[in-house]
Amino acid sequence: MIPVDRHTLEVSSQDEPRGLSSAKLDRRDFMKVLGGGLLICFTPTLAWAQESGRAFGGQQLPKDVGAWLHIAADGQVTVFTGKVEVGQNIRTSLAQLVAEELRVPFDAITMTMGDTDLTPWDMGTFGSRTTPTMGPQLRTMAAAARQMLIDMAAQRLKVDAQGLTAADGRVTDPQSKRSIAYGELARGEKLVKVIAGEQALTQAADWKIAGTPVPKAEGRDFVTGKHKYPSDITRPEMLFGAVLRPDGFNATLASIDTSAAEKLPGVKVVRDGDFTGVVAPDAFVAQRAVAAIQSKWTVPEQPSNQGLFEYLKANPETGRDDGPQHVAGSVTEALAGADVKVEERYTIAYIAHAPLEPRASVAEWNGDKLTVWTGTQRPFGVRDELAQAFHLSANQVRVIQPDMGSGYGGKHTGEAAIEAARLAKAAGKPVKVVWTRSEEFTWAYFRPAGLIEIKAGARRDGTLVAWEHHNYNSGPAAINTPYNVANQLIQYHAAKSPLRQGSYRGLASTANHFARECHMDALAHAAGIDPLEFRLKNIADPRLQAVFQAAADKFGWSHLKSKPERGFGIAGGVDKGGYVATCAEVEIDAGGKHVRIRRVVQGWECGAIVNPDGLRNQISGAIVQGIGGALFERILFANGRILNPHFAQYRVPRFSDTPQIEVVLIDRKDLPSAGAGETGLVGLAPAVGNAIFAASGIRLRSMPLAPQSAAPGEPDPAFRS
Repeated sequence: MIPVDRHTLEVSSQDEPRGLSSAKLDRRDFMKVLGGGLLICFTPTLAWAQESGRAFGGQQLPKDVGAWLHIAADGQVTVFTGKVEVGQNIRTSLAQLVAEELRVPFDAITMTMGDTDLTPWDMGTFGSRTTPTMGPQLRTMAAAARQMLIDMAAQRLKVDAQGLTAADGRVTDPQSKRSIAYGELARGEKLVKVIAGEQALTQAADWKIAGTPVPKAEGRDFVTGKHKYPSDITRPEMLFGAVLRPDGFNATLASIDTSAAEKLPGVKVVRDGDFTGVVAPDAFVAQRAVAAIQSKWTVPEQPSNQGLFEYLKANPETGRDDGPQHVAGSVTEALAGADVKVEERYTIAYIAHAPLEPRASVAEWNGDKLTVWTGTQRPFGVRDELAQAFHLSANQVRVIQPDMGSGYGGKHTGEAAIEAARLAKAAGKPVKVVWTRSEEFTWAYFRPAGLIEIKAGARRDGTLVAWEHHNYNSGPAAINTPYNVANQLIQYHAAKSPLRQGSYRGLASTANHFARECHMDALAHAAGIDPLEFRLKNIADPRLQAVFQAAADKFGWSHLKSKPERGFGIAGGVDKGGYVATCAEVEIDAGGKHVRIRRVVQGWECGAIVNPDGLRNQISGAIVQGIGGALFERILFANGRILNPHFAQYRVPRFSDTPQIEVVLIDRKDLPSAGAGETGLVGLAPAVGNAIFAASGIRLRSMPLAPQSAAPGEPDPAFRS
């Protein structure tokens, strides 16, 4: 999607499809560079504008910014979107949706994504919003383009458009058997046309390309090493940068001596206020130079892991109202008459995103134009950060996001981009900055820690009557219960966080599902009712019932009995339009020292499935990633310093931790497609915690559940007598 407006576009041959040469493009030249063809413009509805307009939060967005596609003379179709590919396979699924509606082969589609000069404004790729928002937008664009091509063919063939069909990139007249290729229609015809209103879209039941397991677009480039990640980008005369970091959070610089670094061959030290960095001919020398800088810092006393959750509850964030509150009936009165009551607290540790590729950026100045290649989920957000940092207008900054090595919600901000741009401006040459693993662990933001307090009650027959849920700090995502309960008090409380925190895959949905599903399990056991039966009794939503039943049937729940060394647990929920239920089998060794997840079955429903293999991969990946947060991932910190900023100290799931995984997909072709990148994560931890209880009789209420399981042979404190 390319916004053609009064701004000029700068296109680099290294980054754009079909060998576009470096050039300044204005509106008149733009089509010439793309090689001629059909360009479709839409006047968007308000919903579209909220997704693709140049504005942020609550502002009325201009109606002249919409979705674009280009059909070249050879019939190839280029689609432009501000969304980015970070491993969730939307390059493939979005292309499938366009190919479906446009009636062209999948291979005819090329996606250009996440380039702020070539795509319309987009808030970012997060929240499982790509499929339910960008999907319909691109489908509508493709359907409108198809109809326009049919109308053009009708004029060329001098027949009624209603009798024509479109397939395989051609418009055909069934009566005369004459046909015209899209490329022929595009050549020489009117290039721009505004199309308003909704378009008739293909029903999912009739999909032929969408809904099928199309292999990953450009997948061969990834497995052969041809694909260039942000950390692989090179530019002529490029230098390498590194940045001096403080000794702790909130530190102030007491003194600095850069003389030793300045003596290293080819090194230049850059000072800009509180910022100190170096540029060098290679990355190794740049790191040597930073290490040679003598600096002293004053680090104030700060909170640590010890007493963290009490701190969060006792320190509300000033100037910020508490989050969503849901009140119904009277919890106090309902609890007074409940037969079964459970009141507990649950804690969730800070964890790191630990992406395979750390933050990486290459910055290049060309006069007053700044171009940055970087790994980010928010190219336009990073563009705005750069514009603000260097007092530039937005059209003086271009951010390009090559498909990057994962983000998990951790790459919303542009620190590395700003650092590279500062160093490049001082050096007068392009500069690459790639954070070290220690920098990524220390200076990126974390998934928020949280304290959750729940008290709930039920009748002896298992009917829920009261539910009170308070979340301190970790967030309001999926905080409301999907279970039927007449009396509720549910509230999120913002708190002062000792560590920098931000988005993480699933947001606080993981924390809220963990606490809620463990508490539901505790209520079921207190009432003497099977945990699955207890849940189903209190669910009215048939979609949630269906995933629970599907997972349980595949798992064999009804005939499995837990014993001390092996336990079985179940959990589920709803978030972002996805319905999930997870069954887990855990093994606890004879000494009660080590927990291992042996088998996971997950039921999943997110409406009409666009690519079943891609969806299955997303769910399996979420399960594996969830193992870390469930069992052993946690950030250790004290007095403004991270104590485990390396993979040697911070345990992530390994191949040996991977259980047998079975995914049960429910394809609802009668429902709109929802996003699937996040919600698959949320059921694992509570299912594992419930399985541990079923085996051991010990209810663990903290994530990670068994941190000592990261080091086999060391006893887990939870199992010590």
